[in-house]
Amino acid sequence: MRRLLLAVFLMVFAFCGYAFAQEKDFIVIGTTDKIVTLDPANAYDYLSCNIIQNIMSGLVDYKPGTSEIVPALAEKWEVTPDGLVYTFYLRKGLKFADGAVFDAKAVKFSIDRVFKLNGDPAFLLTEVIDKVEVVDDYTVKIRLKYPFAPFLSVLAFTVAFPVSPNSYNDKEFSDVGIGIGPYKIKKWTKDVELVLEANPNWYGAPPKSKMVVIRFYENAQSLRMAVEKGEVDVAYRTLNPEDILDLKKSDKVRVYEGESPVIRYIVFNAKKEPFNNVDVRRAIAYAIDRSMITKRVFRDTAMPLYSMIPMGMWGHVDVFPQQSREKAVEILKKVGYSEANPLEIELWYTPTHYGSTEADVAQMLKLMLEATGIIRVDIKYAEWATYVEYFEKGIMGFFLLGWYPDYLDPDDYMWPFVHSSGSPSLGSFYSNPKMDELLLKARQISDEEGRAKVYEEAQKLLAEEAPYIPLWQAKQYCVAKPEVKGILLEPTQIFRYYLIYK
Repeated sequence: MRRLLLAVFLMVFAFCGYAFAQEKDFIVIGTTDKIVTLDPANAYDYLSCNIIQNIMSGLVDYKPGTSEIVPALAEKWEVTPDGLVYTFYLRKGLKFADGAVFDAKAVKFSIDRVFKLNGDPAFLLTEVIDKVEVVDDYTVKIRLKYPFAPFLSVLAFTVAFPVSPNSYNDKEFSDVGIGIGPYKIKKWTKDVELVLEANPNWYGAPPKSKMVVIRFYENAQSLRMAVEKGEVDVAYRTLNPEDILDLKKSDKVRVYEGESPVIRYIVFNAKKEPFNNVDVRRAIAYAIDRSMITKRVFRDTAMPLYSMIPMGMWGHVDVFPQQSREKAVEILKKVGYSEANPLEIELWYTPTHYGSTEADVAQMLKLMLEATGIIRVDIKYAEWATYVEYFEKGIMGFFLLGWYPDYLDPDDYMWPFVHSSGSPSLGSFYSNPKMDELLLKARQISDEEGRAKVYEEAQKLLAEEAPYIPLWQAKQYCVAKPEVKGILLEPTQIFRYYLIYK
């Protein structure tokens, strides 16, 4: 009874924290995701970046609902004919959430800080930027090491967002979350609740809701219960496929569905036996039936994928084969495997990071591979922190991963995966000078048609050598109360809280 009374008191106290705001002035968003860090120099997971996208902004942004790059903290920019120097003309009179002045020095400080701290997403800038120069208080030049066609798209990603020099230093990461965005942090209780309030220093239109409360739920089941009890106005990431289908039948909520560039795939450690044999990788690729996964596990809330570049993005070509068990067996027998001498492998997955369906995916892959009669699969798993350590150190040879876009360009789905400088970070350790040459060439071509031709050749080489196997492309889903408006499911995967209201 004493515990019950305490729980009731805490609930009342929490509610009273928002008593000053009318119900229509704030939105409650429920999620099963977790914030890892709110430092743009180190954030490289979905929710951390999405929060940053609502409390900070970059020199450029995507026009809401599109992949078009538009001015943000920079009013305009110029690019030299050789594509090596970008000059940005900054908005004047802006202040960070802590009151510090926004100017060219702050832009240089922020990018230089990314270089010095060298966090997870730093390579997006360090591989292409030569140096940043302050021309005057509101003009900054960024010199590149080589022409890089998607550079503006990279600047629209959180790693390039300016932070306040008064609240950050270049010696350590920080979660203070001080930038220039439509919201600023009012309160953060890690893994419990994050409260955002409208930022008076924001230069754009005021947020549609004065406050956003983000509540963190342990799993899809608890998030669904919160939806059904009306505890949240919006549920975004992640409900189970069955939840989505059931809630579509309800007249108490509205289910939003949108296209998504999120992909899921298998990684091979190309340096680890037996996956250092390209024939083994190709045989496994032939043995997998993507449609069975998307239908049975995801109930058609995902789509089979046959390239690492997602469907709907320019440059995409279906290059991986449809399932052929016979072809898989034929290849394996040629390299010495048989019913008497089976290929014995471990398949790894992580049980919570990608949701509760991950174990089902692993079991289905095991069934498909063992249906060849000459593959034996032992399923292993590890929680996310250990999982990342394992694949970065090359411990795992065959495992499941997923990719959320940093920037909307085929480069983001090829360079980190199959360029020799990027592949170790994803645990594949794949390296091919021909692939490196193609990807660098594609970066330096200015026109989309010319780049698409190079990416087609690169994707074909990827399918031939199969250091990865694309499995499916996700769809975006969001569940909200009928009175909630302004929800926009974008191709960029940016979920803009400041457009939502009721």
